[in-house]
Amino acid sequence: MSETSGPRRVTLKLTVTPSDAGQTAPSLLARESGVSKARIKLAMTKGAVWLSRHGRHPGRLRSATYAVRAGDNLELHYDEGILESVPPSPVLISDRTGYSVWWKPAGLMTQGSVFGDHCSLSRLVEKRFENKREVRLVHRLDREASGLVLIAHTGDVAARLSALFQGNEIEKEYRAEVLGVIGPPGTMGTIELPLDGKDARTTYEVLETDQGRGTSTVRVFIKTGRTHQIRRHFEGIGHPVMGDPRYGEGNKNRSGLRLAAVALRFVCPVARQRVEYSAPAGNAEPVEGPLTTE
Repeated sequence: MSETSGPRRVTLKLTVTPSDAGQTAPSLLARESGVSKARIKLAMTKGAVWLSRHGRHPGRLRSATYAVRAGDNLELHYDEGILESVPPSPVLISDRTGYSVWWKPAGLMTQGSVFGDHCSLSRLVEKRFENKREVRLVHRLDREASGLVLIAHTGDVAARLSALFQGNEIEKEYRAEVLGVIGPPGTMGTIELPLDGKDARTTYEVLETDQGRGTSTVRVFIKTGRTHQIRRHFEGIGHPVMGDPRYGEGNKNRSGLRLAAVALRFVCPVARQRVEYSAPAGNAEPVEGPLTTE
């Protein structure tokens, strides 16, 4: 394959035979896939090669010097377009040792896929802390959305934060620009449209309207956590989120999804006191400096 031949996708799964044992993973995968060894090594560093053995769950294999063993199961999920993608940079808002708070920009995945994790918040956090801390996701944001994400760094803190999320003890505030004028500033409402056969509840308050653009900026809280809940709920009442590539009509633009998770409020499992983490209102990105109120 030419190194400049353009996007190409290859998926390969194989079990190492005794005759192939002892080879390096890049050598074997290059031979079986037709992808150059150099590109295989790149794919490994970016999380596109997986290894499992003895019935265990597969994990990403990053070591280019790993000598395969008979019975190893290797998977290559190679996509040139994904591998060449350059992720936007997240911003560290607060480091509490047991967990950290990050601003995830739009376009950055929270976690990776089988085709790689170099464009994910979780991997970028691992690299930021030089792989010296565990990185445990306790909640997620849509790739198209921006906002605050908590990352736990120990199993105990992850369990405590997960329990807070499951018990609806973490208040998540969102800001969205939606199509249409819902009402004058101060208008409040509740959307209770079932999603995927389950109850779902979203509350909102109109912060401002733009008659020229024909949009409303709303403050949003969700009482349940269904997939794409905010996006689907506002589409359901005829006011889809601006820039949503998936839901709604008449709301497409080039500025991206106008939805951000702008605040998190909860009792800190480390300090045992109520904390608030927030992004500056009206800004697409947080300013430098501490944004934590404790």
